[in-house]
Amino acid sequence: MNHLSHADAIARQAWLGFHLDGQHYAAPLSHVSEVIHDHAPTPVPGAADDLLGICQLRGNIVPVIDGRRRLGLRTTPLGDTEAVRIVVFAHEGHRVGFRVDAVGDILRPEAGAIEAPPPTRSGHIDDPVQAVLAWQGGFVALLDVARLCRLAPESQRVA
Repeated sequence: MNHLSHADAIARQAWLGFHLDGQHYAAPLSHVSEVIHDHAPTPVPGAADDLLGICQLRGNIVPVIDGRRRLGLRTTPLGDTEAVRIVVFAHEGHRVGFRVDAVGDILRPEAGAIEAPPPTRSGHIDDPVQAVLAWQGGFVALLDVARLCRLAPESQRVA
């Protein structure tokens, strides 16, 4: 798919914006199952570093990923814990929670404001950033939920 048709496909979607470590991100709203208040997930021994644990959500076990660690950001103590949320994504018949510092707005980008990610990012098979959006004087990283919700990096999967 060329960049223009990819940007058009992105622009046809609504995106849920959120913040992590002062940076702006967004994921397709069509993949968002719900947004819940943060709570302490139950740790899973031997789990990947970015897996905070699991929680029970209406009778279903949901893994909860640390958004900061998953995206390679600083893991400093959370600031305003009242704003912290878990965005629950529906992906391939499963639900995966993703802890964010705060939820933002619903974004409806125009195709002309969407760019490919920087070349330094495009070589990483597990990089969830699929595009960058120029938005209100800054940038928003648009995320691929399939890559974002992997519980083990592609390079560590057993065939």
